[in-house]
Amino acid sequence: MICEHEDKIFLADQYGFEQLALDIFRFQYQHNPLYNKYVKALHIVGEKVHTLKDIPFLPISFFKTQQIRTTAFEPEVVFESSGTTGMVNSRHEVKHLSVYQESFLKAFELFYGPVKDWCIIGLLPAYLERQHSSLVVMVDELVRRSGHAASGFYLYDHARLHHELQQLEQQGQKTLLIGVTFALLDFAAQYPLPLQHTIIMETGGMKGRREEMTRQEVHAALTQAFGLKTIHSEYGMTELLSQGYSDGNGIFRCPPWMRIMVRDENDPLDVRSTGNGIVNVIDLANIYSCSFIATDDVGSVFADGSFEIQGRRDNSDIRGCSLMVSEL
Repeated sequence: MICEHEDKIFLADQYGFEQLALDIFRFQYQHNPLYNKYVKALHIVGEKVHTLKDIPFLPISFFKTQQIRTTAFEPEVVFESSGTTGMVNSRHEVKHLSVYQESFLKAFELFYGPVKDWCIIGLLPAYLERQHSSLVVMVDELVRRSGHAASGFYLYDHARLHHELQQLEQQGQKTLLIGVTFALLDFAAQYPLPLQHTIIMETGGMKGRREEMTRQEVHAALTQAFGLKTIHSEYGMTELLSQGYSDGNGIFRCPPWMRIMVRDENDPLDVRSTGNGIVNVIDLANIYSCSFIATDDVGSVFADGSFEIQGRRDNSDIRGCSLMVSEL
């Protein structure tokens, strides 16, 4: 079964985000058994949901324990989150890989222009060492589409990366170095060099490799090592098929088919379009899983739709939801 709204996802600004989100909510309410059960456990009548604030957001933890599928299908790909030994990883079953590809390609070009203009370098050792990483799939496709001879994954070969960056800088080549935080810090400590034509984008994550640092501390270390004014960031996760991007100062912006809201920590049904709270994400690209995700991130949403992430709430169950979850 194909959703009639699938071809409208990436035209959300043309069709109207709220109306399209409500249409997709109704589709998922009807064709996602788990989500339907969750909505009913909240004593919400799906047919009476008429605004974004009324839409129930599924706790992100469900991706660790439940099968999140809208319509019946065999997934073309399954993305899994990273985690330390003994942790239960999230699983995102993707019906059509092409939807994810279209999402990240359109978003990249929206924020950075044509991929073919860039040399794309991935420094993602923790992700390359495991299977089913959505980030690796994204960067691999960006590398392929860039077509530049130096584009690729550099794993732990920091010496070669340093040499290539020097060559690219001499050529004036626009370069994106996208890396997991600990790997970027390791590279910066070994091979600091001034960069003028290179953007460094951190994707977060120490993965137990280094002592945890604040974003401000990470960015300060990287800007100093590479002589840059700002460090870019990506806000993405296994449970989403879209990403937000920051061009500095930790302020993220979403593509037109993605929106951030916040909820009250003590009342998960108190959802607001601006202010401070726990982050809820609407990702219309999640059309065949669930587009309405209640994350565990703490953040702020500003009047222009941009947002900031302050950190992660504790691992306790979402307050007010434990009874509802136990009924599923």
